[in-house]
Parts: sequence; structure tokens; C-alpha cells
Amino acid sequence: MSYAVIQTGGKQYKVKSGEILKIEKLPESKPDAKIEFKEILAYGDNKIIEIGTPIVQGAKVEANLIKNSKNRTVLIFKKRRRQNSRRKNGHRQEFSMIRINKIFSKDGKILSEAEKISKSSKKEEIKKEVSK
Repeated sequence: MSYAVIQTGGKQYKVKSGEILKIEKLPESKPDAKIEFKEILAYGDNKIIEIGTPIVQGAKVEANLIKNSKNRTVLIFKKRRRQNSRRKNGHRQEFSMIRINKIFSKDGKILSEAEKISKSSKKEEIKKEVSK
């Protein structure tokens, strides 16, 4: 099984083809758009592994944007005892949900490719991922 380590939004993710991920929100992206990640730190499979210094030139990962949304509310509550001082604040972080389609090596060969899915199974996959 081929995998790649990509960097996006200041974080690193180990991805496989066909996998669905929640990542930091991608700017100016619309649903069902194709996204290419060029910052590949490493890729490989059971036999070989290619590690970049710091990135692998020419390697890329293609993905489809499923949706942009917001996470659940995180409440921030601060209280100073005996001061009658309280502060309540909330925050909802935005995210993008993507599906990894193809992983390309540095010479342009396809290492792994996700099988095509129909519209009805896309909705089922999204529901499963959101419920986790």
C-alpha cells in the first residue's frame, strides 16, 4: 500500500489513496475542485521509501475537495475567583474535507490511485467521516 507524507496548513499528514481527511481550510476553494499538494516530504510503499531534503522535487498528491465547513464550537471560559469576573468566549475552526485520489512519484509515475466512487457512496462516506 503506497503512502505519502504531505505538508499543508502548518501540519503534516500521512495519506493513502482513497482516504478522506479534515485539514486546515484551503483559501479560495470550491467543492468538487481538484487540489494538488506539491510539498511532499516522503513517499513509499512496502519495498521502497523516498525521503526529501526537506521536500521531494517533482512528487505530488492529487485530491478532490469534498466540502468546506466549521468544526464544533470550542468554549473558552475564564473565571477569577472572588472577583466577580467571568469571561465566556467561543470559537469554530474552519476546515476543508478532502479525498486523496492519486499519489505521484518524483518521475511522474502513479504510485497509487483511488477507485472511482458514485455520487450516492460519496454522501455515505461523508456521513461516516463526520460521525467519527
